[in-house]
Amino acid sequence: MSFFKQLFEQQNNDNGFKPAPSVTGYFGTVKPDPNFNAQNDAAKLKKAIETKGVDEATIVEVIAKRSNAQRQQIKAAYQQSAGKALAADLKKALKSDFEEVVLALLMTPPEYDAFEMKRAMKGIGTNEAVLNEILGTRSNKEITALKNTYKEVYGELLEENIKSDVKGDLETTLLTLCKATRSEDSNIDDAAAKSEAKALFEAGENRIGTVCSVLIDILTNRSEAQLYKIFQYYGQLSKDSLGLGTNTDTLTRIIVSRSEIDLLKILQEYKRMYGKSLQEDILKETSGDYEKIMMTLCGTP
Repeated sequence: MSFFKQLFEQQNNDNGFKPAPSVTGYFGTVKPDPNFNAQNDAAKLKKAIETKGVDEATIVEVIAKRSNAQRQQIKAAYQQSAGKALAADLKKALKSDFEEVVLALLMTPPEYDAFEMKRAMKGIGTNEAVLNEILGTRSNKEITALKNTYKEVYGELLEENIKSDVKGDLETTLLTLCKATRSEDSNIDDAAAKSEAKALFEAGENRIGTVCSVLIDILTNRSEAQLYKIFQYYGQLSKDSLGLGTNTDTLTRIIVSRSEIDLLKILQEYKRMYGKSLQEDILKETSGDYEKIMMTLCGTP
């Protein structure tokens, strides 16, 4: 697959991860519990963990129906009352995809991004799709927080790890995104979008030999709103149907990371594109406690 398509698919894939114009309002599916009590929730979780066979329903009810900020308070309360880390106890009690989601929800957003970036570069082979997705869809502020947290948690510089694991044009692109200097202007230049869509098409598909400098400049410097318009025009030029399949890792990462940002809009777009809700497909493709916690995070279809 060409360098251009790898990047384009991360920005414009069917899972909802495409740039959209900035809008006001809250579009997350997870909201803070108005009757929140960290000590009570910590006690509920301790009891659920110690119950024979583990009370997964209570874990879902508490973890998936609290905001990330509230979960951080629950972690502190649990540590104070139980003398142990909540994440460690849950890791011992749970397993498989359900464990992955619960532990992801306990991390702060920068911690989760850092964890996923580190995992993508760990061991033999690099999961370039994850690197593209995270750096290509986070704001400048979020990328800065990710880099700081990565250094705090792993004692390494994100940029240095990228240099070690990724080469060529993709390395150049990811390092440029790491600078966190991409425009965040919400205004759209329609004429420029048409022109740059054509430039992308010609550079990426319609010529022998990709003009990578054109691609890198557009994809790493234009605002989300401008990229959204560029991709719309690009879709009119390209015959290719671009989009990625999904797996539980991807599903978990998207739903967890966007649950307090724009998951509601992703759900709406998914239904518009496929004529059915994401929840319907989750019910069809997953099962057990993993299905339950993902459905809870998505809310009512």
